[in-house]
Amino acid sequence: MGGWSAEREVSLVTGAGVAEACERLGHETVCVDMDHDVAQVLAGIGPDVVFNALHGTPGEDGSVQGMLDLMQIAYTHSGMATSVIAINKQLSKQTLIPHGIRMPGGHVVKSESLYLGDPLPRPYVLKPVNEGSSVGVAIVTSEGNYGTPIARTMPGPWQEFEELLAEPFIRGRELTTAVLGNCALGVTELKPKSGFYDYDAKYTDGMTDHVCPANIPAEIAQACLDMALKAHRVLGCKGTSRSDFRWDDEKGIEGLYLLEVNTQPGMTPLSLVPEQARYVGMSYDELVTAILEDAA
Repeated sequence: MGGWSAEREVSLVTGAGVAEACERLGHETVCVDMDHDVAQVLAGIGPDVVFNALHGTPGEDGSVQGMLDLMQIAYTHSGMATSVIAINKQLSKQTLIPHGIRMPGGHVVKSESLYLGDPLPRPYVLKPVNEGSSVGVAIVTSEGNYGTPIARTMPGPWQEFEELLAEPFIRGRELTTAVLGNCALGVTELKPKSGFYDYDAKYTDGMTDHVCPANIPAEIAQACLDMALKAHRVLGCKGTSRSDFRWDDEKGIEGLYLLEVNTQPGMTPLSLVPEQARYVGMSYDELVTAILEDAA
């Protein structure tokens, strides 16, 4: 858990919750706040299974998975190849769209080019290609204060990343579906109390209302379940994953888009996978057990 990604603090909370559950379940448990000597630390521990509670890079992008594969240590969640593809939003599109999964259009742009002109008609979304949890996402509108074109001095992801993914903005509602093993658990609607469902809204208590199950037509709910499970299988995910959707409710089923698949969803008190597990009658400890058993 932990590490040095932008999602370090959330990873520590996830790791602490999982460790407490493992201890309640009777497992001998060691918490490792990942540093660059992680391979040496793990070799000294000699674990039966690593519960990978890391978020972002390098814990979710295939790096740690490749190391654990070389060390022949079993670990939770998805393997190296799946992790490499799923965390890269452009690679995910190239993998999933040919299988009939609707995702937003768009393309990768150099951040420098944004100071010369817009890559898409406004409104559009800019996001890092290889980050999760809505880290570094900006919505560029005609009424916004970023400037036309975007001003070089204006704070935003263009100052942090050399490349960004530009996508058309999809109006409507935020939906998410967790998959555990071969079962899609449910659909939650996320209602941020201000702005959009960004990193702060996800992990700050009281900033977002969770409606589980979502109050949406049965056709839309079933489509979320089907698309999330199909994406999980096509990508080759293991353990649990979470698919995030945007639904333009004025367009019906044609307005439902998969945004991304998270291969290592959070397990904090505010996290969506434990919430949906509770909805289907599974406790937090039972969820941890299912993930561990899949890894072992």
